[in-house]
Amino acid sequence: MPGSILGTSVRRVEDADLITGRSTYVGNLRRESLAHVVFVRSPLAHALVTGIDTAAAAAAPGVLAVYTAADLDLPAHHGLMVLNPRTPRPPLATDRVRFVGEAVALVVAESRAAAVDAAELVEVDYDPLPAVTDPEAALADGAELQFPELGSNLAGGERGPGPDPLAGAEIVVRARMENQRVAAVPLEGNAIAVEPGGPGDEFALTVHVSTQMPHGFRAQIAGLLGLEPGDVRVIAPHVGGGFGAKAGVLAEHTATVVAARALGRPLTWVETRSENLVSMPHGRGQVGYYELGLTRDGRMTGLRARVIGDAGAYAGFGGALPLRTTYLMATGVYDIPALRYDAVAALTNTTPMGAFRGAGRPEAAAHLERLVDVAAAELGIDPVELRRRNLLDPAAFPHTTPTGATYDVGDYDLPLREALRIAGYDELRAEQARRRAAGDPVRLGIGVAAYVEVTAGGGGGEYGSVTVHEDGTATVSAGTSAHGQGHATSFSMLVADRLGIPLENIRYVQSDTALVPRGAGTGGSRSLQLGGTAVAEAAHELYERARKLAAALLEASADDVLITDDGRFGVTGVPGGPTVGWSEVHRQAAQAGEELHVGLDSQQDGATFPFGAHVSVVEVDTGTGRVTPLRHVAVDDCGRILNPLLVEGQQHGGLAQGIAQALHEQVLFDDEGQPLTSSLAAYTIPTAADMLSFEVATTETPTPLNSLGAKGIGESATIGSTPAVQNAVVDALADLGVRHVDLPCTPERVWRAVTAARQGAPQDAWREPPAVFDGLPVRGGEAADDEAGAI
Repeated sequence: MPGSILGTSVRRVEDADLITGRSTYVGNLRRESLAHVVFVRSPLAHALVTGIDTAAAAAAPGVLAVYTAADLDLPAHHGLMVLNPRTPRPPLATDRVRFVGEAVALVVAESRAAAVDAAELVEVDYDPLPAVTDPEAALADGAELQFPELGSNLAGGERGPGPDPLAGAEIVVRARMENQRVAAVPLEGNAIAVEPGGPGDEFALTVHVSTQMPHGFRAQIAGLLGLEPGDVRVIAPHVGGGFGAKAGVLAEHTATVVAARALGRPLTWVETRSENLVSMPHGRGQVGYYELGLTRDGRMTGLRARVIGDAGAYAGFGGALPLRTTYLMATGVYDIPALRYDAVAALTNTTPMGAFRGAGRPEAAAHLERLVDVAAAELGIDPVELRRRNLLDPAAFPHTTPTGATYDVGDYDLPLREALRIAGYDELRAEQARRRAAGDPVRLGIGVAAYVEVTAGGGGGEYGSVTVHEDGTATVSAGTSAHGQGHATSFSMLVADRLGIPLENIRYVQSDTALVPRGAGTGGSRSLQLGGTAVAEAAHELYERARKLAAALLEASADDVLITDDGRFGVTGVPGGPTVGWSEVHRQAAQAGEELHVGLDSQQDGATFPFGAHVSVVEVDTGTGRVTPLRHVAVDDCGRILNPLLVEGQQHGGLAQGIAQALHEQVLFDDEGQPLTSSLAAYTIPTAADMLSFEVATTETPTPLNSLGAKGIGESATIGSTPAVQNAVVDALADLGVRHVDLPCTPERVWRAVTAARQGAPQDAWREPPAVFDGLPVRGGEAADDEAGAI
C-alpha cells in the first residue's frame, strides 16, 4: 500500500478556482431573458398595512411585473424549524408588518437598476403600531402583541423538572448575562436564481441558490408548491459563507420562486449588504439568569438556569435554542450533579432569529464559563484551579448529563493543560501582579474557558459515493454541501488514500440534487464525521471489489492483492512482478457487467462532543476602556484529525468570529424598532488588521462512534473564544472592584464599569429574573399548552 496521506497538511484543491476567478456564484449566473427582482421593504417595525399602490411602479421603464401578496399564491411558512406553528411568515406581508425590512412587494424588471428605480415608486400605506424590541420587555404585562391571537409574545417555553438544585449549597453565586444578538455577515449574502421549466423539460423548476442544504431546500420548496421533490432541481454553486444563516427556505426565496413561475421566465434576486443586515436571520440573542451552588472548598453542587431567547419576528427558530441546544449543554465540562433549567422564547419586532456558528453551544459555554469565574472570585480560588476541581473524570465516559446528553469520550484537562503551557500561565499571572503593584493604568487580563459542544446532533447518516472511470480518474460526491470548509480536499484525501489515485485525478461533486441523490447538507459540524465516513466506507467497499477484479487479471488470490506505491494493483511478496492499473480493472468490471461505483449512507449512533480550552490575554486601558487583545491560545479537540491545515483554518475563522462577538459585534435597534446597525459603517466587523496572530493547537481524542474517529471542528473555536476574552476583560479590572462586563466588552461599557467601581458602586451582575417562567409546562411533565406556545 502507498504511504497514507491522512493526518497530513494537504493544501486545498478547491482554492485555484476561488483565487483565479473560475468559481461560480449565484450572482454570476447568466441566462437568456433573466430578469431581476427587487423587494419593497417595510420602513416600520410594526404596523398595519392599509393599502399598496403599484400602478406607477408597474408603468416604469423596463418593469415586467409588480407583485403584492394579493397577486400571488404565496404559502406562509416557517424557516428551517418550527418554533411555534401558529406564527408562520407570509413571503410578502399581508395585513401587518412585524419588523423593519420585511418584504411587502416585489418588482421584476429587465435590469436590476430598473427594478430599484421602480421599487421607489411603490406606495404603501401603514398604520403604525407600538414596537417591542427587547425580549424581556416583550414578555412583560401590557407589552404590544405581535400576534394578538396568541394572547402574549411567548413563542415557547418549558420549565425543568425536579427539586431546587441549590438546596444544601454552602455558597451560591449569581449572574445575569446577555449573549447579544449578532449578524452572520457572510461575504456573499442570500442569492437565488429560478428557472421555471416548460413542456417537455426534465424539471418543473431549477433553482440555483446560495444554501448550506440543497436537498433540504428542494424538499421544502417542493412541499410548499405541491410538487414532487424529483420535479425540482436545486444547485448550490460556490457559496460565500453560510455560518448557519443559509439553512432553509426564506421568505424572499419563496416569493422569487412563485413570481418566476407566474411570469414563466427566469428570475434572480441577489441580496444587498444593507438588506443582508436587516433580513438575513440573526444569531445568539439570549439573556441568562444563572445560579451556581458550591461547597466552600469549591465543589459544584447544583446549577439553576433561566434563559430567555429572542425569537425575533415570526418566532424565528433561533429563539428555540434555549429550549434545545443551550439546554442540552448547560452543565458543560463539569460534574454538576443537580440541574434545573427553565427557558422561554419571546417574539419581538425585530429580524427573525436563526442559527449562527455554534447555535446554542456558544451561548451555553459563555454563560457557564463567565459564572465559573464569578464563583472563583467569590471563593478566592484561581479560576483554573476551580475548573480542575470540577472537570468530569475521563474514566466516566460515556457520560450522561442531567439533561440527557451522552458525551461520547473526553479528557477535558488535556487541552486545558496544553493551553496553559503554551500561554505560560504562571508567568502571565506574575506580570499581572507586577502591573497592579506599579499602578499601571493599562491592566493585564488573563481569561480562561473550557468547553464541550455537540456536533452531528442526534447522529444519523449521510450519503457518499465513489466512482472510478475508464481512464483511471475518480469522482467522489457527498450529500453535505461545502461553503468554505474544504470538503473537496478532505473527501478526496480519503479516496486517494484508499484507492491510490492522485488527488489531481479526483473530481469532487456536491450540492446538485440532479447529481447527488440525497443528503442532509451542512450544519452542526457534521460533514466529516457523517459525509466523510460515508465516502471512506464507499471507497473501502470499492477497493475490496476492485481487488477481486485485479486478482482475476493477475491470477492471484484477492487476499494477496494490494495497491502499490505507484497506485497500481500488485501481488504481495512478488516485487517487480506484474501489475494492473485502474483502467484495466475498469475494463474487467465492464466485461463482467459491473460498475466501479459505490454509493452508500453512513450511520452514526448518536452525536459527538468535541471539547477544548482557550486562554485569552488582553490589555485594558482603564482611562478609556479600550481593550487590546495581546494573545489568544486555542487548544481544540475534534477527535482524529484528517488534515491539520483544514482544522487550523477552521480554528482561525472561528476565533475571529468569537473574539469579534466578545469585543465588537452587536445588532442594535432603537425603541421604535429601527435598526441602528444596518450597514457595515455601523455594524463593527473587525478586519484582519484588527486581529492578533492566533496561537492554535490540537489534541486528539478519537470518538468510537464512527470509523474515522472524527468529531466536528467548524464551531469549536467560536465557542471557546468568546468567554475566554470576556473573562480576560473582567479579570484585568477585578482588583478595581469590577465584577462583570456584559458582551460585547466595548470601550464605553468597560469605562462605565471602571467608573462605577471607582465610585464605590460596582455594577451588580444579578437582578431577579422576570416572572414569565412561572406557570410554564414542565419538560417531560404535563402536556404542552398550545395557547402558551410551548414546543
